[in-house]
Formats: sequence, structure tokens, C-alpha cells
Amino acid sequence: MNQLEQLKQYTTVVADTGDFESMKEFAPRDATTNPSLILKAVKKDEYKPLLEKAVRDNRWNEHEIMDHLLVAFGAEILKIVPGRVSTEVDASLSFDTQATIDKGRKLIELYARARIPQERVLIKIASTWEGIRAAEVLERQGIRCNMTLLFSLPQAIACAEANVRLISPFVGRIYDWYKKAEGTEFTGANDPGVQSVRGIYDYYSYFGYKTEVMGASFRNTSQIVELAGCDLLTISPDLLKKLTESNEPVTRNLTREAAQEQDHRPPKTSEKEFRFRLNESAMATEKLAEGIRLFCADTHTLNQMIDETRSAM
Repeated sequence: MNQLEQLKQYTTVVADTGDFESMKEFAPRDATTNPSLILKAVKKDEYKPLLEKAVRDNRWNEHEIMDHLLVAFGAEILKIVPGRVSTEVDASLSFDTQATIDKGRKLIELYARARIPQERVLIKIASTWEGIRAAEVLERQGIRCNMTLLFSLPQAIACAEANVRLISPFVGRIYDWYKKAEGTEFTGANDPGVQSVRGIYDYYSYFGYKTEVMGASFRNTSQIVELAGCDLLTISPDLLKKLTESNEPVTRNLTREAAQEQDHRPPKTSEKEFRFRLNESAMATEKLAEGIRLFCADTHTLNQMIDETRSAM
């Protein structure tokens, strides 16, 4: 078996793309999207009809076009994958709990109109304090959430205490920060991004948290193979392809039974503790802020494309 086939024995493979053909090729169970991936997709001619339809059907209500476009992509993806799709809330709402709740409900409402059950959708929210509080409310209402832009254990603990369905710790962006800060190429188990996900997975396992861990944002196949056994891994098409081209052995490196023990269970995370502990990590603080800025920039560009399409009609 190639490495992708071996990996699927231990881990649920998720496609990190908005490209439908890639999903058909690699047969993942789930798929994740974000503003950057949707922007990349709609620049291709084959996906422009989705953009044009979203604009045409909502041209007199311009504030809803983006939501309809995201759901249109999600609905098409769910015709391909048998599991779930993650659809992201506008990153500009990352510090507004109520607005995030409202947007999550709106997206689920649009999926319902498309006759898609809400259990097949994960609402993707930035792992800020406000975002986690919004996810806590949505989860109580049966709306499942995927917490993104997650770079630290304090964020992961707060998400688990909020009973969110899934978190997406960003392996590659953690790696990028430490590579730049220390001028070192990290490989294998020494990779700081890999170590971060392993630490979260072990912590959740030891304390019995039900929140799923989905490693994300990979830079190479070594990072992926090191995390074989993680609940889920969301992987870009280029790395999925590389996994299919290798027959090197893949062994399970993460198991619930082998999770390392912790000294004690910390008290329920307060806002003050969360902000202080997040602030203690320069990497997590910088990468969270940078990620929000980048997603906002790509959303702005996508909105410009919507405006141009709308003006041309």
C-alpha cells in the first residue's frame, strides 16, 4: 500500500482544499475550506459558475452573497465526500461572540435550505476567547464547530472545556515560526508543530475529552506521517499526491492508550487565565493575529471579485 492508504488505516483523512477534482482523486472522508481556499478556487474558470450563480440569485442583497457562495461550495463538496464539510465564519468577527453565533446560525440555515443535515456541517471559527464562547453556545444548540487558527495548549483546553466537536491545530505555521526564530530545520518527532499536536492529543486522551483533534496546515509528508493515529488530518492535494507516490512504511505514532500522563487537571479556564497563558506564547500570539489578518485579506479580495461580478451583470 502507498503511504496514503496506510495512513487511512489509523487516521481519518480530510481534504484541505476547495478543489472538487482533488477530492474525487484522493477520496477523503471530510473536507475543510477557508477564505483562502475558496478564493483560490473561484479564480479557476471551472468554479466561476458557482460565483456567478451566488451573485445572480442574491444581487439585490449583496450582504448575503458571500454566505451563499460559501454554502454553494460546501453543498457541492458534500456531493463528493461522504462525511462533513467545514465552512468558515468571516475572520473579521473573531472578537465578536454574538456576531459569530449569528453567522454560524445563518450558515446552517442556508445549508438547511439546500436540504443538507446540520450534522454534515462544521462551522469553522477562530480560536479566540470570543470565538470559543460562540462555539460553546452553538454546540449547545446542536451546531457542530471546528476551531481553527489554534496554536497552543491553552486554546485547546478552552475548546475542550467548551465541548466543541473538533479543533484544528496548525502544524505547519508553528513549524514556520520556530524555523524562522531559531534558524533550524526541524524534522520528524523534533518538529515543534508535531510536538504541539501530540501534546494536545495526549492531554485530551488522559483527561477523556471528546473533542476531536485534526492536525492541519502541513508543510511536508514527514509531519503527516509523524501524526499517524491522530483523530483526523486535513491535507492539501499536493501532499496527498506525494503520499500516494511513496510506499515507505507508515506506523501508528499516536494512540489513546499511550497518552502521557499529566501532573494534575487544571481548573476550568477563566478568560483572564486564557489570555495570560496565550500571551505567554509569542508564537501562538503572533500566529493567531497573523492568521486572522490573512483570512480577512483574502475575504476582502473575494468580496472584490463578488462586486466585480455583480457589476458585470
